[in-house]
Amino acid sequence: MFMTEIFSAFLLTLLVVTALAAVKTRNLFVSVMLTGIYSLLIAINFFLLDAADVALTEAAVGAGVATVFFLGALALTAEKERTPSAYRPVAIGIFIAVTLVLGYATLGMPSYGDPDAPVHVHVAPFYLEKTPEFIDIPNIVTAVLGSYRGYDTLGEVFVVFTAGIGVMFILGVRPSRKPGGTAMIASGENGLRHYLIPRVVGRLFIPFILLFGLYVQFHGEYSPGGGFQAGAIIASSIILYALLEGEERALRLIPRRVLNGLTAGGALLYGAVGVAGMLAGGNFLDYSVLASDPVKGQQMGLLIIEAGVGITVTGVLLTIFHAFAARERFG
Repeated sequence: MFMTEIFSAFLLTLLVVTALAAVKTRNLFVSVMLTGIYSLLIAINFFLLDAADVALTEAAVGAGVATVFFLGALALTAEKERTPSAYRPVAIGIFIAVTLVLGYATLGMPSYGDPDAPVHVHVAPFYLEKTPEFIDIPNIVTAVLGSYRGYDTLGEVFVVFTAGIGVMFILGVRPSRKPGGTAMIASGENGLRHYLIPRVVGRLFIPFILLFGLYVQFHGEYSPGGGFQAGAIIASSIILYALLEGEERALRLIPRRVLNGLTAGGALLYGAVGVAGMLAGGNFLDYSVLASDPVKGQQMGLLIIEAGVGITVTGVLLTIFHAFAARERFG
């Protein structure tokens, strides 16, 4: 336990150093790399706190897919940060004030691991006691997110879906082509195929990344995982393929019309499970009426809605990637 606390303190120190370095540097590429490192350190901290589901999401989205998106945005900007604004002292003052307020607010929070904390004496005991009886799955997190808080998760899925639509509205209209314009991310047929080491290593890892994504998707009831994490992992494997082989080959693998179907279809599948529960005589998102055995109905409903979440997340992330990749950098 003592060594774990020492290691946690070391990681937190690295987090502070990485964050300060990302803000201080004026090289935007270095800043993007540092933010990816920051996300990876955060994921490790989540694992140390036994929040494996959140750690998987942070590692896949924060350190993986988000870094690719930042690099895509960076390709549309200058290499260096602009000269600091005259309002920088004001921004620093606001930052310090917000930091002090948040620091003061944390003083009223329960101590870490306090058994008398409100979360441990109200809903948490109910979840731990009733999940084996009502749902009968080992992963309590999946039960809470998919069943007890099914409405919240449905809302999150539609937030992701709406975000994808927003990105398409912003980036979907391509500017007129200018002389010297080049596609932004691994466009055309070549991609990074002329780089031997990335191509060999990437081709080696893509099947394992995809397999791990499917494992996380369909084993989320028994171990950390679920649709959000699986969707990000599966999308990262396709993005890696696009970087190695070129965007056009990736689009031949999964065409845009299929991506549009995935983006909307997963959210609709989630909602359809709720409607099916109503047609079977239950409430919206009441999975217990989907089978003669209420426990089996809960398990069936969780499996289907998690599939819907994974489908939508995969479709949205790939749609956003291709929207970035279709942009052109003008010389």
